[in-house]
Amino acid sequence: MFNYRKKILNFFYIFLIIHLIIWTLVPTLTNNNLPLDTIEALAWGSNLDWGFSKHPPASAFFVEIFYFLFGNNDWVYYLLSQIFVIFSFYIVFKVSEKIFDDKILSILSVLLLEGIYFFNFTTPEFNVNVCQLPFWSLVVYFSWKIFDKKTINFYDITYLAIFAAIGFLSKYLFIYILISIFVLFFYQIKILKERKFDFKYIISLEIFFVLLIPHIIWLFQNDFITIAYAFSRAGLEEVNYLNHIKFPLIFLVKQVLIILPTLILLYFLLKKIKISFNIKDRKFMFLLLINLLPIFLMFFTSIITGSKIRTMWMTPFYLFFGTFLIYIFQKYLDINKSKNFIICFIFLFLISPISYATISLTKDNKRTDYPGNKIAIEIQQKWDSEFDDPINVVLGNEWIAGNLSYHLKSRPSWEGKVDKTKLESYNKYICLDEVCIGAK
Repeated sequence: MFNYRKKILNFFYIFLIIHLIIWTLVPTLTNNNLPLDTIEALAWGSNLDWGFSKHPPASAFFVEIFYFLFGNNDWVYYLLSQIFVIFSFYIVFKVSEKIFDDKILSILSVLLLEGIYFFNFTTPEFNVNVCQLPFWSLVVYFSWKIFDKKTINFYDITYLAIFAAIGFLSKYLFIYILISIFVLFFYQIKILKERKFDFKYIISLEIFFVLLIPHIIWLFQNDFITIAYAFSRAGLEEVNYLNHIKFPLIFLVKQVLIILPTLILLYFLLKKIKISFNIKDRKFMFLLLINLLPIFLMFFTSIITGSKIRTMWMTPFYLFFGTFLIYIFQKYLDINKSKNFIICFIFLFLISPISYATISLTKDNKRTDYPGNKIAIEIQQKWDSEFDDPINVVLGNEWIAGNLSYHLKSRPSWEGKVDKTKLESYNKYICLDEVCIGAK
């Protein structure tokens, strides 16, 4: 039995390693430039602050650590993204192991996620959505530990607060899983009556908000610019009552299409299609609340506000969807007849990187085709012909100026859009089209 379990675990670790290698190599070999969101994060990271015009600071913080360690090597940031993904997969496996007490079912819970393109095709672009993944999974992991025990462990509740804060500092939409966790604990206290209210919950909230204080101060100092950006991205500035119907319906259709490959994968494991659950089942209610409640809250937000929910925003919402599906269908699984499942899984596992590489190599008008390094070399030569000082500041939008900040050897600090007041404070500078470079 020990050897059998060891083989199962070895298979899982091999899967994680292969996933990491493939999704690091494919974009490295087929892209000429890093994607937009990664360049933006690097631009912000060159001048770290407690927030930026579009998002909170966490994604910039992590890419800046990797820049400090490895410099401007594109493969490093594809690797960073995959580390976040496979770490999240591992945490999903650990939570599933606690739910099922069965390693095969736990591994299947992770393998089903390969049918969701958020966890493969879109992952080469390290952005705020990918940045949420490990913290979303860790929040669920520690929520289960707290939910499953008769007494609350101080360390569990502290870790929950810390990872919740980092997740929120990755993207504000993290609030949807936090609301769901709040409902989960309310359900345990008021409905199940398994425990009385514990003041450790208050301690957790205090830790959470203390960690957010620097960002909250930054928000006040910058006129809540990230909140305004979020509203504009959701289309809330446009008043149209039809949006309260149209956008929620579009949202639902997209969610069905997103999970369709995973449902097909699951189909090949089933003896018959029949759902089995009990609303009094604690594990079922836990999985229901952490999986479906955040999606319902997003749908409800779209109905109430008429906001357009962008597909990529849903990236972390499906992390435990495989666990949920396996749990409600576990009585009808036939592991011994898994040949078609394996074939379908391998197909999905391979078609995604093949599709990515094909698109990357055949289309030449993508952001990842931008000649960022070439432009940086030309600008460096122009600067060197006029000045001896190193370039240490760059102004312009995050894409053009961000590419210069990343590719120039001196790693100039990105200081926002072109501003004449700022330029006057520089000792030397050159402006070329939409970007300015200078030395303080």
